[in-house]
Amino acid sequence: MPQPTELERVKLFLYVNFERVLVVGLVVSLLLIHWFVDYKIAFLSFYYLPIIVAGFFLGRKAAVMAAVFIVVLVFFFQAVQGLEGAPGLGSSMLFALVPWGGFLILTGYVVGSLADQHQYGLNDLKRAYIAVLELLTYHLESSEKAHRGHSHRVAKLAVLLGKELGLRQGELENLRVAALLHEVGPRDPRLLRLLSEFPGAFKELPVAGAMRGALDILQEYEKYYDVVGDDWPIDHLSFAIGTKILAVADSFETLQMPTPLRPAFAPWTGIDELEKASGKRFAAEVVQALRRVSAAPSRAEREDPELSLLKADSA
Repeated sequence: MPQPTELERVKLFLYVNFERVLVVGLVVSLLLIHWFVDYKIAFLSFYYLPIIVAGFFLGRKAAVMAAVFIVVLVFFFQAVQGLEGAPGLGSSMLFALVPWGGFLILTGYVVGSLADQHQYGLNDLKRAYIAVLELLTYHLESSEKAHRGHSHRVAKLAVLLGKELGLRQGELENLRVAALLHEVGPRDPRLLRLLSEFPGAFKELPVAGAMRGALDILQEYEKYYDVVGDDWPIDHLSFAIGTKILAVADSFETLQMPTPLRPAFAPWTGIDELEKASGKRFAAEVVQALRRVSAAPSRAEREDPELSLLKADSA
């Protein structure tokens, strides 16, 4: 499986730590302006750009806080050392700085409010998109009574495991979509036929881009059991964490469905079965997360109740 490039790692770092990077960048830029720029007052307009970026990516609250933060720093530098000329907050300097600071905060508020409204609308579209997928998968599974609702239960469990393992919101959404489609598959003719009956506007929604991340998981999952096994343990392979979670969630839910050859497994027995293949066919960290999420006692604890009591006391 392809490993992320250095550029992709940098992008991920900036995405996860954007707020910290923004604050550090604002402070460093203010110091550089104070040390190297002669006409500091005129150069303060530079701060409109990072505040607009903060409003667009972080929303109104973060943008306003960033604007207030930089205004306070500018006033502090003026009071202590002076941006141009003598330090202090005289009337002429206040007449220059107060309108600038007010407009900077207003810019963060307006841009952040517009970004929040856009995000609310996008979230509504995502919820509608997920609802349509749930209806489609439930309809496609309705012909098989034993499997009815299986994909929904797998999706719910996969999201719980993803949260337990610290996946980000976008990764959780991709995982949920992949879990909903893991039975029918993205190329299933029944699914393609149903999607073709929807209006063209639905296919053009921007949230449909979330399908790409889900398809990456599904494509890996299609060849998961052809690769993983005793000779190639999963913990030694570079499958995506979403694929590993989907494998555990799907197998755990499948074990709880009866077949002509066996009865349904109880939840704790199903976990025991997965733990037998932990580190080989199923990722050890995901199986451990399943144990924590389900709160099921281990086999040793069921055989010796005193272990459960000791575990509860230590917690």
